[in-house]
Amino acid sequence: MTHRCKKSSGLWKMVVWDEPFFQGKKHEFTTDCYSTPEHGFSTVRSCKIESGAWAGFEHCGFQGQQFVLERGEYPCWEAWSGSNSYHVERMCSFRPIACADHGRSRLMLFEQENFQGKRAEMSDDCPSLPALGWGSSTVGSFLVRSGAWVCSQFPGYRGFQYLLESDSPAGEYKHVREWGSHAQTGQVQSIRRVQQ
Repeated sequence: MTHRCKKSSGLWKMVVWDEPFFQGKKHEFTTDCYSTPEHGFSTVRSCKIESGAWAGFEHCGFQGQQFVLERGEYPCWEAWSGSNSYHVERMCSFRPIACADHGRSRLMLFEQENFQGKRAEMSDDCPSLPALGWGSSTVGSFLVRSGAWVCSQFPGYRGFQYLLESDSPAGEYKHVREWGSHAQTGQVQSIRRVQQ
């Protein structure tokens, strides 16, 4: 059974600026931001996560490359995009990650689409799936039992990031195309739990 999560106010706080190093116009968010231009920002250039975990997106409408933003400071775009396969100098939408539960996260991964083939279950971070014995460089599908997870293209949590949440429809990710609008490949070689 997949654990369902509910959003409640007061758990998330993100402060953004339209210039690097916390300069320029400033705005505070405690809920989703579908489009930074609607709030007078062409893009976010720096931010501080004061509480909760957040998902940032390259484009408006929660589209494009994904960034997992955990508590801390992000003075410039390299701070949230530095290890990705390509550098993204913009973040135009973001939302809280409601299911982040670092201590109780559970995830199943499958070799093929639609939960077929070899499978493994995880409840802890894994910096290298190949070192764990996963024979393939790809994953076909995921079932998130609880929590939120960040899957990375390469070992050591590098490359493209894919955010998987148990409160996404039933926590089921049957195909690569369900991992995010930027997902091009099933290559996943490291996985970690999202910190709340």
